[in-house]
Amino acid sequence: MFLFPFFYDKINIVLLIPLRRNLLLLFHPSLHQYLSSTIPKRDSFFQSLEEYAKDNQVPIMDPISMEVFIQLLRIKKVKKILEIGTAIGYSALRMADAIPNCQIVTLERDIERYHQAEENISKKDCGVRIKILYGDAFDLINETVQYGPYDCIFIDAAKSQYQKFFESFSDQLTNDGMIVSDNVLFRGFVYEESHDKRLKKMAAKIQGYNQWLLNHEHFHTVILPVGDGIAISVPK
Repeated sequence: MFLFPFFYDKINIVLLIPLRRNLLLLFHPSLHQYLSSTIPKRDSFFQSLEEYAKDNQVPIMDPISMEVFIQLLRIKKVKKILEIGTAIGYSALRMADAIPNCQIVTLERDIERYHQAEENISKKDCGVRIKILYGDAFDLINETVQYGPYDCIFIDAAKSQYQKFFESFSDQLTNDGMIVSDNVLFRGFVYEESHDKRLKKMAAKIQGYNQWLLNHEHFHTVILPVGDGIAISVPK
């Protein structure tokens, strides 16, 4: 069980600070600039989705987190992925683009975003490889079973339901699979107290989820301080 709220280089302690738009930035600006410069340029389609998400406040993974996640998928050589929280289809499409042979099942309960995702998946001609299901995730458990088991389960939906998502879907994971939870540092509020009651309440729920993960009887978990924080859980 590990938690990394900061790390050391040879000279400085590099801390994480909360920023707007749900992102965390490594304190050393030149380091962040360097890391950003190493990210492969996305094609015009993905850039347009990123701009749309930014302009319309649609939560998607930030570029650095996305690259880390994709690399984990490559390392694990995943074939089947279950995503809880499609939004506009950005993550599912990035995964399909990076891992050519994988199949993805993704769940979305917001009807407008469901249709947006459908359209974006169609534009990328990924309808055969990405199966999008509409409805509440908990109502779709029996349906997702039909397409599993999964090498990776990606949780990126309602933060207050993370533990329930994990408990409800973890038995659909392969024995050597992994569960990835996004936004587990919640803008830094899990370690920096907020005076906003709503944010404070949500931060407490996520902090509770993190501690539950870190002490899970059947999973090893590490929290990586990239983007808004990602938790990677693998069976013991």
